[in-house]
Amino acid sequence: MLTLPVEAWIGNAAAVVSGAWGTVTRRSEQSGYSRTAIYQHAERVVQAVANEQVTGIRYEALWAEHERLKVENEALWQAWAQTEDLHESKQRELASAGAAMGLSLTQIGVLLTIILPRRLVPSRATVGRWVKQSAQQSRGILKVLDRACQRFVLALCLDEIFFHREPILMGVEPRSLAWLEAQRGPDRSGESWAKVIANWPSLEHVIADGGQGLERGVKLANAARLQAQEPEAPRPALITMGLDVFHTEREVERVLQRLWKGVERQIETAVKADGRVSQVKRHGQDSRGVAGCAGRAWAQAERRFDEAVQAQEAVAQIHEALGWFEASGHLYSRERAQAQLDEASGQLQGECWSKAKRMLKDRRTLSHLDRLHAHLNLAVPELMLRDALVQVWYWSRLLKRSQGDDRVRLQEMVVLEQVLCGRLCSDWREDYVKVDELLREAVRASSAVEGVNSVVRMHQGRHRHVSQEMLDLKRLYWNCRVFREGQRKGHSPYELLGLKLPPLDWWQLLQMNPQELEQKLLTQQVRL
Repeated sequence: MLTLPVEAWIGNAAAVVSGAWGTVTRRSEQSGYSRTAIYQHAERVVQAVANEQVTGIRYEALWAEHERLKVENEALWQAWAQTEDLHESKQRELASAGAAMGLSLTQIGVLLTIILPRRLVPSRATVGRWVKQSAQQSRGILKVLDRACQRFVLALCLDEIFFHREPILMGVEPRSLAWLEAQRGPDRSGESWAKVIANWPSLEHVIADGGQGLERGVKLANAARLQAQEPEAPRPALITMGLDVFHTEREVERVLQRLWKGVERQIETAVKADGRVSQVKRHGQDSRGVAGCAGRAWAQAERRFDEAVQAQEAVAQIHEALGWFEASGHLYSRERAQAQLDEASGQLQGECWSKAKRMLKDRRTLSHLDRLHAHLNLAVPELMLRDALVQVWYWSRLLKRSQGDDRVRLQEMVVLEQVLCGRLCSDWREDYVKVDELLREAVRASSAVEGVNSVVRMHQGRHRHVSQEMLDLKRLYWNCRVFREGQRKGHSPYELLGLKLPPLDWWQLLQMNPQELEQKLLTQQVRL
């Protein structure tokens, strides 16, 4: 802000700029300013004029920009004043979503501190009450959704996970990764598993790790179906059980790794024995005794190495037999796959392989082939056409991953099989769609439930206690969330399962009345 008249500044500057002798002195006597002040005023006036002449932002433009930013700043402060009091429903949504994703109450409080003024941040106890209320609401919503999902669930991957020594009975539909069961306790007996399986009347196939409780649960569920059968009604479809290939392969790999570690230790022992031989020779002593020990150590190392190599070749053969296709592109039959497993098991020597051999001889190990062949037979009854369609699917899959000369060769294989299909049936493409769907959705391992278990374990690490209501909240959030990557990208588990939900997000779904939700689902089914 100026404290001197503009005329005084300009007069002082004129006295200096004129350059006449004595002008500055006379100006000092007239105005009452010192000579130093007059020279300072002149310098500032000259600088101001020079700045005004330079091309660029003018003073008026700067002042207008200042006024605009001042108005914008006031508007922003007003908007912040309106939004700083974040609505309680949004705070509840954030807290519930955070808990469903595995955050602790303390971590949720930290997030609320970032977006809210400190005076408005809810206490930890308040956040806990919000989460508990949402968890309790989720139970009623899930009961309605589970009933709506029953007709879509034909296969389930079952397993248990432990929270502080208490089992959680888990069930995941493998194709959609829909998390359909998370029953807390009381145990993992056959009776408990039978109650879980009874929730899914359309269930046809169970994939599990071969636990005694699970096996007994499937038997009890089948017995209950037979008992509920009316006298003249047709025999109900019984639930088949497949021994999980995931655990079988992991057991085989575990033993193989142990063998190779034994080989490494024996080689280290033989190397140390050679070192002792060299030491004895340097001292001029008789080395025949230690040399004999070293020779025996190397002989044992060679024997263990040969056993490990033989076991590794057998394991590779086992992995191939537990797959779907032979190297020739033909779908494995149970007889062919079992013969290959028996041949490979015969090469596995030692007690360490006893558990793996029992799993490989178990008839349930290859039940995935029985199930797939049964579905293919129903979809395409003609044997030659079915085999040709399977060949087209197999070579087409390899073609997508091939390059160079292999790609040309595979293209020729696909064309030849398509020509064969065309000669066998003019409408072969319709049958191919059925075969493609069956082969893409075929399941042989319970890795789906293992993947969900790994997520739950991370949640468990942040929660001291995970109640049944909290499990329900996590399960509802999981099934409504949209996958961001992978082959299921852009779809939620419920959507992939086939359940048509109202166009609402998971939080709006949670706020609905269960009866209202059930009515909407029934209305949609009638329209379909």
